[in-house]
Amino acid sequence: MSRKVRIQESLTTALKPMHLEVSDESHMHNVPEGAESHFKVLAVSEAFAGDKLIDRHRRVNALVRDELASGLHALAIHAWTPQEWFDKGGGEAPTSPECLGGSKQAE
Repeated sequence: MSRKVRIQESLTTALKPMHLEVSDESHMHNVPEGAESHFKVLAVSEAFAGDKLIDRHRRVNALVRDELASGLHALAIHAWTPQEWFDKGGGEAPTSPECLGGSKQAE
């Protein structure tokens, strides 16, 4: 099972999201093909209601801690309530910036 599927299953089981996007962004970074090391998550769930942003991120990180311990290097998290998602237009997660790490970093 791929890392993406494992992340999707963990978040779906715990958060019961009304909308979930899990994107493998590893291809945007200086990593070997198939690395599955950089992901972006947009989770829209009532489970986040009343939580501060830091608590939402901690919750998502806790749900994928096994992945973080076994090769997941970076996780961009967009954790919104349904109302926040609707207020933002109900679309996709924001576009991630270009990677400036490794050999792409400006000298």
